[in-house]
This record gives sequence, structure tokens and C-alpha cells, in this order.
Amino acid sequence: MRLANTRSIEPGAILAKTIYNESGVILVNKGVALTKQFLDRLVKHGITYIYIEDEEMKDIAAMPTISKSLRREASETIKEVFLSLQHNGLTNRSYILDQKGSELSVIVQQITNELQQNEQSLSLLTDMIVSDNYIFQHSLNVAIYALAIGVKLKLSNKQLEEIGMAAMLHDVGKLFINPDILQKPGKLTEEEFKIIQNHTRTGYRFLVGQDSVPFVVSLCALQHHERLDGSGYPLGITSESIHKYAKLIGIADVFDAVTSNRVYRDAMLPHEGLEILYAGSGQLYDREMIEALKSSIVVYPNGIMVDLNDGRQGIVVKQNPHVCDRPIIRINKEQGRKLAKPYDVNLANVLNVVVFSCKID
Repeated sequence: MRLANTRSIEPGAILAKTIYNESGVILVNKGVALTKQFLDRLVKHGITYIYIEDEEMKDIAAMPTISKSLRREASETIKEVFLSLQHNGLTNRSYILDQKGSELSVIVQQITNELQQNEQSLSLLTDMIVSDNYIFQHSLNVAIYALAIGVKLKLSNKQLEEIGMAAMLHDVGKLFINPDILQKPGKLTEEEFKIIQNHTRTGYRFLVGQDSVPFVVSLCALQHHERLDGSGYPLGITSESIHKYAKLIGIADVFDAVTSNRVYRDAMLPHEGLEILYAGSGQLYDREMIEALKSSIVVYPNGIMVDLNDGRQGIVVKQNPHVCDRPIIRINKEQGRKLAKPYDVNLANVLNVVVFSCKID
């Protein structure tokens, strides 16, 4: 299989990885020939990349970040909790969080256990999921990234539980913003941008003071858009005043935001998301936390086409555990000439060769 851009796929291509909705229900099974109508629907739903069959790359596999059953359970739990909060508002928030908060805590523990036991790097790009509500999937993805950073930093299980809960609830304030503003395809007006920014204060007020919610969870809802140099919002505070968890969740939030499918823009690739973070390293974001994220994720996903610095081209076929940015490449072109017999190169063993660029056609 290979990773392909939904805008470039020709009708008749065979889907190589099943596409699910956020509840885990199969929308299209692998092995189905894709029609123009369905490809158009994927583009409309903001799905930028999918896996399709390719005879030359039939041995390439894309492993899920967390187990399908856990992702399905986590997605359903977050959706149920968020819809309950949204429909009941401030009136019954204490009851809802008391009843449902424990369910979120169990999900956090299960995700943490899988991350601690699995040596595979994270690649949420390869999870083929169509969601009708960005907040649900974003909250889960941010929790996964944040927990991965925490595990890499060797934080305690208690700290990881707090971080996971804070990550899942960091955007709870957005539940009370008009969806037309949240999903607006064009540029926001100044007033609309202020409404979006206010989700941090709304989330804090919604969570603070609840017996079932640690104060640090509320604080992260308030501070996850603050930046080290004071350029963030809503308070414009600097590094020493920002809670460590909020710094960590802020990095996970930015990375998932730019690498996720959205209806109004294509998802960036993981290395592009990292470049944004590194551009703000030390000024906007904590460098150690960025390094922890980098060492936790798949920088160049299986099935992606890459150009090497020595002029060769190929497809990523496999990852090297613990060496996230040096995968195994199947070379199929040399100096622009297609090879009759492609061969594999393990970048972990050839340190003078690096990925120069990559793309998904």
C-alpha cells in the first residue's frame, strides 16, 4: 500500500485501509474500488490522505497508534461526555463530571498502558477516521500526544493521569461556541477571533471548583494557548507562570491542529508540524518537550514518497523503533531514472544519507 492524496487519486483505485467513523463503524472497507463520488465526499469531509493498493508496495503495512477497540471506546466516551456537557450546560456540570469523569480517567489509564507497553512510534496520520465533530477527535489525539510526551519524559503515573485528563478537557470551552465560527473556511473577523480565544476562559470557568476535576485540569484549559515569551492568550503570561502541563498540552495541541484533517485546509505532514514547533523552540515552546514529541512519533509515515540527499527516491516501507526519523526506504529511482529492481535502504545504518524532502501525490 501507499499513502495518497485524496485530491489526486484516480477513480478505480483500491482502498488499502478501512475507513471508519468516530464510533468505529466501517464506512468503506479495504479492497473497495473508489468512485469519483466517494473521493469527492472524502475531500468534502476534509480527509487529505488515505492508503491505496500498489502492487510494487503490497508488503507495506500501517499499524494503528492505539488498538482499534481502545480508540473506538475512547472516541465514544469523549463524544458522550462532551455532548452531555454541551446539552446540559452549567446547570448540571457537577453531576455530569462526577458521573462521567471517572470514565475519562479509565480511558486515560488504558491509553497510558498501551503507550508504555508499545515500542511503536505514534502515527495518527494513518488512522483513517471520518469525524463529524473536530473537537471530539482533536481532544483524543491531543491526549495521546500529550501522554506520549509525558511517558518519554518519564513522568509518574499520577502526573500522566492528570495530563491525560487535562488534555481531553483542554478545549471543553469550544463546546459552547457556534459551530459556524469554529468551522468557518475563510478568515475570521476580529470579533470571531475573540470569540474563539475566549474558549480558554469559558473552559476554565466550566471546570474550576468541581470536586471531581483537579485544579490543574482547569488551569490547563485556561493556559494551553499561553506561550513562553508572553505572546499567547488569554493572559499573556510568560514561561515561569505557565504550568508545566499547560506547556506540554500546548505543544500537543499545536501539532495535532496542523497535522489533522480539516474541512477548510489540508493536513500538514508530521515533519512539517515539527518544523512549526522547532521554529518556536525556546521562544514559544519548551525545547525538551518538542524533543520528547519528536522521539515519540513517526516523522515519515509508511507509504510516503521521499527524496534523499544523494539524489535517490523511494517509499518508506518500515520504521525503526527508537529512531523515528530514519526509516527503511525502498529505492525505486536513482537520479530520476526508474529502477527495474527496487531495493531497500535502512537509514539507521547509513548515517550520511538523510531525507531531503517528502510528498504525497
